[in-house]
Amino acid sequence: MADNLSKEKRSKIMRSIRPKDTRPELLVRKILTSMGYRYRLHRKDIPGCPDIAFIGMKKAIFVHGCFWHCHVNCPIAHIPDNELWRKKLAGNRARDKKTLANLKDLGWKALTLWECELPNERRVRSAISKFLK
Repeated sequence: MADNLSKEKRSKIMRSIRPKDTRPELLVRKILTSMGYRYRLHRKDIPGCPDIAFIGMKKAIFVHGCFWHCHVNCPIAHIPDNELWRKKLAGNRARDKKTLANLKDLGWKALTLWECELPNERRVRSAISKFLK
C-alpha cells in the first residue's frame, strides 16, 4: 500500500514523534510521584534505557506505545500493510524481548505499561504498587 503523504511531509511527521517525555510516560511519572516514589529517567547504563528506573530495587518500568511496540489484541495497535513498517515494528518487538532478557540476566525486574491501559488510573496504580512492593 502506497503512502498517501509526500516524502517530505511523512519525514516531518516522523521527526515530530518523541522517543521520551511522551504523554503516556508523563502520566505514569505523575502517578509515581503522587504515590511518593523517587525514580530515575532514561538511564543509558541500564539495558533498554528504561523510561523509569528504580536503581536500588533493580526495577524498571517501560511505558510502551501500543502501535510502536505491537501490543497484541489491542484496539489501538494495528499492523500496517506496508512491508517496511512490518519489518520496523517486528524489529521493535525483537529488541524489546532482548532487552527484557538482558535485564533479567542482570537481576532486574521489569514492568511494561501499555498506552491503552493508562486511562484506568486505579489499575495502573495497582500494577505499580504490586510491582514495587
